[in-house]
Amino acid sequence: MQDKQKVTLYLPPELHRELKIKAAVETEPMSAIAERALTFYIQHPEVVEEVEASVLGATHQVYNCPECASSVILRSSELISLKHQQSLLSDDGLQVAVAEPLVPASV
Repeated sequence: MQDKQKVTLYLPPELHRELKIKAAVETEPMSAIAERALTFYIQHPEVVEEVEASVLGATHQVYNCPECASSVILRSSELISLKHQQSLLSDDGLQVAVAEPLVPASV
């Protein structure tokens, strides 16, 4: 058997539950699954980040400063202005009117 180092990790309860279920289904120790996941993440962090971004999307805290000209977000340790960003409109409260059909003009 290889030499291994014992570590303590703190996981959210739901992640711990999912890991236990995965280990039971695959009849494999939780530590083996965690080791494979950590090894993959360390060797391929860009793949993990790309998957997270495509599945989860990116969420950012928006900061509003009364002295600033626009709102900003903090992305990768850099403040990004939202001044020229497209806005996302909610359809709450929007009314849609039915247009009259177009009648061709007589020639």
